[in-house]
Amino acid sequence: MSPLLLWLHIGFAIFTIGPLTAATMAAPRAIRGKNVPVLQNIQRTTRIYSIGSLGVLIFGLAVGMSLDGGVLGKWYMTASMTLFIVAIVLLVIIDRDLRAAVKVLETETPDDDAKVQNGRIAAISGLLSLIWLVILFLMVVPGS
Repeated sequence: MSPLLLWLHIGFAIFTIGPLTAATMAAPRAIRGKNVPVLQNIQRTTRIYSIGSLGVLIFGLAVGMSLDGGVLGKWYMTASMTLFIVAIVLLVIIDRDLRAAVKVLETETPDDDAKVQNGRIAAISGLLSLIWLVILFLMVVPGS
């Protein structure tokens, strides 16, 4: 059962985390260009892939429980699960800012062009990418 769970864990990581990172990184450019349809698509994509990325955590926990030797109690597993939960919280913040940016850009008021959301999304998506890389490092290096 463990190889199937590991395959699902890796599959979810590849097919959700990659597009999710690309979408959040593309959002600031869409905001600067005031391209509302693209921004709405990015917001929808971010929400769907954020929910899908929970599969990475679920199948990762299942793999950890199916392995012998108490892998879930290791420091690197605890750190990676904690970082994943932090990443999910950051994704909720990004989703909120994307919704706010869409709302601001749809009204077309000249005094507000979503610069606050643009900066915050850019900063958080960069931090999010770094978190994904740290989790990847923790999954590969200490366990080998």
